[in-house]
Amino acid sequence: MFRTNTCGELRLENAGQKVTLAGWVQRIRKMGGMTFVDLRDRYGITQVVFNNEIDAPLCEKANKLGREFVIQVTGTVSERSNKNKNIPTGEIEIVADSLRILNPSEVPPFTIEDDTDGGDDLRMKYRYLDLRRTPVRKNLELRHRMTMEVRRYLDSKGFLEIETPMLVGSTPEGARDFVVPSRMNPGQFYALPQSPQTLKQLLMVSGMDRYFQIVKCFRDEDLRADRQPEFTQIDCEMSYVEQDDIINLFEGMAKHLFKTIRGIELTEPFIRMPWADAMKYYGSDKPDMRFDMRFVELMDILKGYGFSVFDDAAYIGGICAKGAASYTRKQIDQLTEFVKRPQIGAKGMVYARVEPDGTVKSSVDKFYSQEVLQKMKEAFNAEPGDLILILSGDDAMKTRKQLCELRLEMGSRLGLRDKDKFACLWVVDFPMFEWSDEEQRLMAMHHPFTHPKDEDIAMLDTDPASVRADAYDMVINGVEVGGGSIRIHDSKLQAKMFEILGFTPEKAQEQFGFLMNAFKFGAPPHGGLAYGLDRWVSLFAGLDSIRDCIAFPKNNSGRDVMLDAPAALDQKQLDELQLALDLKDK
Repeated sequence: MFRTNTCGELRLENAGQKVTLAGWVQRIRKMGGMTFVDLRDRYGITQVVFNNEIDAPLCEKANKLGREFVIQVTGTVSERSNKNKNIPTGEIEIVADSLRILNPSEVPPFTIEDDTDGGDDLRMKYRYLDLRRTPVRKNLELRHRMTMEVRRYLDSKGFLEIETPMLVGSTPEGARDFVVPSRMNPGQFYALPQSPQTLKQLLMVSGMDRYFQIVKCFRDEDLRADRQPEFTQIDCEMSYVEQDDIINLFEGMAKHLFKTIRGIELTEPFIRMPWADAMKYYGSDKPDMRFDMRFVELMDILKGYGFSVFDDAAYIGGICAKGAASYTRKQIDQLTEFVKRPQIGAKGMVYARVEPDGTVKSSVDKFYSQEVLQKMKEAFNAEPGDLILILSGDDAMKTRKQLCELRLEMGSRLGLRDKDKFACLWVVDFPMFEWSDEEQRLMAMHHPFTHPKDEDIAMLDTDPASVRADAYDMVINGVEVGGGSIRIHDSKLQAKMFEILGFTPEKAQEQFGFLMNAFKFGAPPHGGLAYGLDRWVSLFAGLDSIRDCIAFPKNNSGRDVMLDAPAALDQKQLDELQLALDLKDK
């Protein structure tokens, strides 16, 4: 046996036992005639002692070890005289009587420590070394525990785990596909699935009733902190359900994860917020509800007093930051510069302080009497010591999104976005369609298989832009962790949906005929939801990015710098695929 114990399990009660450990050399310390080696494996760190007076050749051999050498040590468990309370094995050490070097190591390009000196690119290039670090390993352990609990919960609810294919047909809606050329069918391509959407609906038609899959999905889109070209979904579908059935079951799953993984018992039902309210009061379809600062619209109060910025605006709105009236002019100027950043795009910001005597001091005092400013204060329910921040603009939706960024910035500055505090809600009643300036047509806000709300179906012919969907997103701390909808199960309604989206009957049949035809053979009412596993894990781990909860992630350019992928193909491979490249100069 290479080891009788791991480097994380021995305790004081094991004193006197003969053991064999194996692992990596974390660090070496020499003190007089003693050499101390911290030996590390996945389970922890154990101190090993080599005594020059007892075995000089063995101690000399230990002195030649380097960081990340793989070694095997046999010795006796002994109580430490200088105990380390920071590690579970800190009360014991191994007094070594044999040492075997299993594999030497070059000096690693960065330190394998919790707080490493390696930058992101370097750590991604040597990801297999980065994975040895405790924080990254713990993230993968957390991911494992979550997937196990997901499977336990869904199994207890009667779900079957069913695999769907990775090579599918390309879909015209949604994000861009990753495509795979077919050698046996020259000139034709598979696509990697953006989700198993149509396949899981077919499983409902086939009578599987309750399906789930922890599945890889692929989208060729621009990257950001919570997005990777390949990601993992907890994908679920159910038959004979309405919206409340799905929301209740998967809210139960969320509460189960909070309790089993984080030890947090959530007893209250999650808030349900219509999409229209989320946009009106928070400027986002995924509002962070850990703090208040709900938008207040001020057009009726502030228009018509000669301040052209407000008088000419289509929207005036603000937030009230409790207790922030002490902000200095420098801090106010920093906030103004923040909202004027190109990625936010506001032209400026107006502020008002509520003074200790209740009067309001504003940056636009010369345009407004104290009487008007008091009305504004009352609209916010503001109190002495509060700071009111106001934005305006020509486009209400755009200005609300700018105000959303300001709200989040203030929440962060005031310490209101604690990563150990969780606020969960469902955003419901999404619009069925959204207008695409690029396509110059209505697009499905979620996907073309979403069922419209029954009371809005009549408007599909008269006012499709006003139709609401039986769609829902779960949002936690401003992060969309999952979403889904009730699906269309009637082939005529599905055909109508494709018509509104600009599909000819022939094109709809070509792309989705298999699904529409299946609906003709007794499709049950059904719906589902997909959770983003990467987002769930990063949320529970308190990470700002999903990359550190994925074993081998891509960088912000979509590259795997460790494998150097994507890469060019050999000409022989291109010839086999009957492909010729015509690369355009950038």
